[in-house]
Amino acid sequence: MKRVAQTIRLRAEHRQEYLELHAAVWPGVEAALHRAQIRNFGIFLGGDVLFAYFEYHGDDFEADLATLEADPETRRWWKLTDPCQEPWPDRGDSRQWTELTEIWHLGPPGGDTTARPGPRQPDPTWSPP
Repeated sequence: MKRVAQTIRLRAEHRQEYLELHAAVWPGVEAALHRAQIRNFGIFLGGDVLFAYFEYHGDDFEADLATLEADPETRRWWKLTDPCQEPWPDRGDSRQWTELTEIWHLGPPGGDTTARPGPRQPDPTWSPP
């Protein structure tokens, strides 16, 4: 399973339209997301920033995204939602939303607590004041 987090800005002049669209997401769009092995998808709003999170349960993320991007109903949906959004200028690829890098994740209790390699490791001698 792959966890995916993304962000984009919401254009103030389209805020109400975007919220109304997402109050009743088309069943065909939801079905296409399921066919693309996407689960637990949610979009959150803070000020003018949209944050999306989903879990991918397939074997070929890029192929499943390409299938989703080719879906006619999803494309019609995006023709309504894309104008409501303002991509970050440094998003780095041709997709509308900027994918974020996961820097930490709390797994299930009793799971592997081995630190992942990274630029910083915690100081084992530190304790809260």
